[in-house]
Amino acid sequence: MGVLKSRLGKTITTVILILVLLVGTVAYIGWYNLLREVDTYIESPEEHFKYGSIGTENDQGVPYWIWVVLPRLFPEYLPGPNGYTSLGFTWEEGKETPVGVSKKTIGFPRQGITCAVCHSATYRKAPTDIPTIVPAGPSVKFNSLGYVRFLKACAEDPRFTSDYILPEIEYNHPLSSLEKFLYRFLIIPSTQKAMLEQGNGFDWTTTRPDWGPGRIDPFNPVKFDMLNIPVDETIGNSDMMSLWNQKQHQGFALHWDGLETSLTETVNTGALGDGATRKSINIEGLQRVEKYITELDPPAFPFPIDETLAAKGQPVFEKSCASCHAFGGDRTGTVIPVEEVGTDQHRLEMWTQEAADNYNEFAEGYDYDFDQLRKTDGYLSVALDGLWLRAPYLHNGSVPNLQDLLKAPEQRTQVFYRGYDVYDPETVGFISQGEEAKRLGFKYDTAVVANGNQGHVYGIELPESDKLALIEYLKTQQRHYCIK
Repeated sequence: MGVLKSRLGKTITTVILILVLLVGTVAYIGWYNLLREVDTYIESPEEHFKYGSIGTENDQGVPYWIWVVLPRLFPEYLPGPNGYTSLGFTWEEGKETPVGVSKKTIGFPRQGITCAVCHSATYRKAPTDIPTIVPAGPSVKFNSLGYVRFLKACAEDPRFTSDYILPEIEYNHPLSSLEKFLYRFLIIPSTQKAMLEQGNGFDWTTTRPDWGPGRIDPFNPVKFDMLNIPVDETIGNSDMMSLWNQKQHQGFALHWDGLETSLTETVNTGALGDGATRKSINIEGLQRVEKYITELDPPAFPFPIDETLAAKGQPVFEKSCASCHAFGGDRTGTVIPVEEVGTDQHRLEMWTQEAADNYNEFAEGYDYDFDQLRKTDGYLSVALDGLWLRAPYLHNGSVPNLQDLLKAPEQRTQVFYRGYDVYDPETVGFISQGEEAKRLGFKYDTAVVANGNQGHVYGIELPESDKLALIEYLKTQQRHYCIK
């Protein structure tokens, strides 16, 4: 009897050990293929800025191989031919992803958005040129809202099934039997659900003016999604900003309305706005981003400059512009009340005290924190470093070039096309009229709500000769930083 009990006990123990081993094996396989995070490190600070993970892959990143094939499977939902480039993504030769898109393994390869997708400028000197990419500049091409809507349209299509997507993935990348099983029964269905949820979170944009390329409503998505503030009627559409040369911007307010005063907090909230979560945010990677944009010099004007004329423009600048726009100016980097500057108020009204208070409490209990978000009464008086590549101008991108900015609002161009990155060195802005600009660009009508080009009337009464000299001097703003 004792021997029988002993054998039975050993058998039970063996069965339990086998079950534990099986469960452990299944759990490990599941973790390895679905949750295992592989840290990536890119040595070059510039390459890290353009392609390094900031933590967006976990929650809002699309499985990489699905992301790759979507333009081929659903081209009708893109604004034009050539896949993701029609949404303003820019590839560098030999790179697997476009600038501003990371690739990271979290169980399986996933893509994510980085700071560089909105903050890498491009320009061409001629239509046939390959775009020159300038890191930390404002994108004039990337269509952020168009990208979100494309993903949602794909997910809504009844063809978004494993049978339709898997063969296209395998055309690019052979899958193992286990990978096929996971993609068919888990990854593809869960991706469809996630893309739909993300797209539905932007349904409020259908009742407001389109952002168009090079623009974004940066904080309404934060208010309505992250901060759980009820959807309101505000419109925050605004131009993407340059990030370079932060070493000389120390002490300046940040964002168009100066809603932040900490560069570290601004970088971290930017990652959250791009899709990182409180847990997935890559603080170490973002510290590298902050260091990079702090040390990065602004780009020099890449066309000839009339140095004699520019020299004549310097005293015009110092008399008419320097107090608000030169490094060392009394008001540079401060918020100018909207009653004075007179520009469109919608971007200012979008950000509320409630939103600032909620965001300051958002990361309580984490290793990082937010304390300096605030509500202001106006718009930032920006320094002009790298000004030539920051067109169109004003916070909402409503003035196509510097020549227009020195005209009375009623004389400024009322309708133009933005998103075409061929540069016009004479007007100091991108070409915004003509057949190619119309074909490749987005129609910007200043009569549309929140698109107004009023205000900032400083310098409009200068003699034409002074305006020409001032514009020539402003082309040198990579070189001339401070009030003398």
